[in-house]
Amino acid sequence: MIDEYVGFTANIKSKLGIDLNLYKEAQMKRRLTSLRNKRGYSNFKSYFEALNQEELLLNEFIDRITINVSEFYRNPKRWIVLEKEIFPLLLKSTSKLSIWSAACSTGEEPYSLAILLNEYFPETNFQITATDIDQNALEKAKQGIYSEQSLKELPAKLKEKYFIEQHGLYTVKPILKEKIIFKQHNLLADSYPKNMDLIVCRNVLIYFTDPAKETIYHNFSASLKNGGFLFVGSTEQIFSPATYKMSLKDTFFYEKR
Repeated sequence: MIDEYVGFTANIKSKLGIDLNLYKEAQMKRRLTSLRNKRGYSNFKSYFEALNQEELLLNEFIDRITINVSEFYRNPKRWIVLEKEIFPLLLKSTSKLSIWSAACSTGEEPYSLAILLNEYFPETNFQITATDIDQNALEKAKQGIYSEQSLKELPAKLKEKYFIEQHGLYTVKPILKEKIIFKQHNLLADSYPKNMDLIVCRNVLIYFTDPAKETIYHNFSASLKNGGFLFVGSTEQIFSPATYKMSLKDTFFYEKR
């Protein structure tokens, strides 16, 4: 079984450019074995052959290896820090912000950033690049249609101002969409954008191995301008930020020095 899984990961890397060995093996193997068995395949060899032939099965596989759980203003207190401290600091030295929402899932995070900036810093010129490895998630993000549950942390006035409600679903208004570019990106393989003022990457790196995380943090640091910030998730504190030319600014916020 071990050799079979190793062969499967090699085939996936060759086909998709996704290196499953950079994810925590026990978690990933358990997740994929469950999916494989659910679809009626008794081994990874036959499962990969099926993935090669059926696009729907392949899309389901990509969905499973990426973690698409998000909501607007997730962990609201952190967004207050972003509004009260981080953005004012950034805007002392520039009137145009370049922001990267990495591993953006179905778009709640980049749209939240656009809402915050549009609402509290209306004179600011900003561009948000929102990326994810999962093309299906990106398509949902581009559509910008969400359930009421996804918006549970969003103040009612913002919900009314930036969404069109119809049949219990909320569609993002064009004023937000025009500020965001969605594109596919693999954190473990693709080149990173440069000269970012803010990178937001939350609740994703916990699934990677420690060496993979170290590489990503180094890449994030190189992607940031001096004085730029990295905003991470609640389980992803960086214990030696100086290693990546960063220092702790506030809980879950790191400044590039």
